[in-house]
Amino acid sequence: MRLKTKIHLFSTFLTLFILSMMNIGVYFIFEKMAYDTEYNQLNAETDELIKALSKMEVEEDAATILRTFIPSKGAVRVNNRKGETKLFVQTVDDVNNYQPKFEVGERYSIGIFQGIPILSISKPVIWVDGEVNEVQTMKLLVEVNKNLDFLRLILIGVTLAGMLIMAISSIMLGKIITGPIKKLINTMSQSRVSGKYKKISVPANGKDEMAQMGIAFNEMMEQLEQNYNKQEQFVSDASHELKTPLTVIESYAKLLARHGFRNTEIAKESVQAIISETSRMKEMISQMLLLAKSNEQLVRSIEVVDVFELVETTLQSMHTAYNRKFLLTGEGPIYANTDLEQLRQLLFILLDNARKYSEKEIKTTLLENELGTKISIMDYGNGIPKKDLEHIYNRFYRVDEDRNRKTGGTGLGMAIAKDIATRISVELTIESVVGFGTTVHIFIPKDQILSNF
Repeated sequence: MRLKTKIHLFSTFLTLFILSMMNIGVYFIFEKMAYDTEYNQLNAETDELIKALSKMEVEEDAATILRTFIPSKGAVRVNNRKGETKLFVQTVDDVNNYQPKFEVGERYSIGIFQGIPILSISKPVIWVDGEVNEVQTMKLLVEVNKNLDFLRLILIGVTLAGMLIMAISSIMLGKIITGPIKKLINTMSQSRVSGKYKKISVPANGKDEMAQMGIAFNEMMEQLEQNYNKQEQFVSDASHELKTPLTVIESYAKLLARHGFRNTEIAKESVQAIISETSRMKEMISQMLLLAKSNEQLVRSIEVVDVFELVETTLQSMHTAYNRKFLLTGEGPIYANTDLEQLRQLLFILLDNARKYSEKEIKTTLLENELGTKISIMDYGNGIPKKDLEHIYNRFYRVDEDRNRKTGGTGLGMAIAKDIATRISVELTIESVVGFGTTVHIFIPKDQILSNF
């Protein structure tokens, strides 16, 4: 069963149930009020009748008194203690055959006579001979019956009108709800057939659940498209960048195959080149995998970090690993809200780059002000020409191809650094002067929010 049909049937039957229960309640309340009103009127007339009967002196006057107080379209019956009728007057034919049934505790009795409700009241009266007799007053509720019939017609009409309105409303509601879903299904089908990541149009000011569903779908499609593009780019980059080291390895392997190890110099050169290119390939693949992961929705854990202590321990690790001189300028502690592990990774990448492209010491400076914390990493290498600075974050971009091969650079380090900086919301800037060196600045703003996401 289609969703629109389910909505239509459910809303229609629910409306029918609610209207039916409400109309039944209205009908019975009105009926009860109408009967109570008629009872009060008939009860007052019966009290007047009993008062008149109590004052009569001879029994022959009883019939006259009964005719005086008899209800219009009704009857009055007087029974003795044995239940036998002593006197009966009526204004409706055949009503003498009707015997009301009185329940214990009920003020009056409602029965049906010739299809019309009849109200009956029973009260005791002291007769002229001193006996206690029973006076039964009966009245046909013709007007009440007409009013109840009219009320039934009104309630049925209201129910039908309500059902019609609800049916139209449920159809419109079904279209409102299923419209975006149909659009979503059609877009998904088109995406499946065409292989493209199509999106659906969402109202700019839409804030309801349907609009949120559309926004979530578009975000999902955008993320899928990004992941697909990253996969394609990864395959393209891998095939392109691994081609050169594989060609070098193949060439030296063929050289070894031709000359064998008879020429020691050629053999050593070949083996060294193969080892070098293999190490470079390993490093490149590792960085390419890291870069492919860098844009995923990884958990970012923002916490209070002593940046001075982090930089100090990172520099000590770099000194131990490479036996190079790393200088630190600044005073600690300096606290900032950031992701500890990802900032540590960012520092390792930038310090490793500075180490590769500079033979002298690496200087790191920490400064703190009211806006945030700045980490500056300075090397005294050859520097980067101005025309190359704008491409420095591009994947596989190399300022000096020969130098990159000598240092084992892959051209991916700064691209990874930029992605990490973006993910942890820090600002990365580069200043460089050819012949003097390069300085990379990491700025951590103070308005970072402590959270995990």
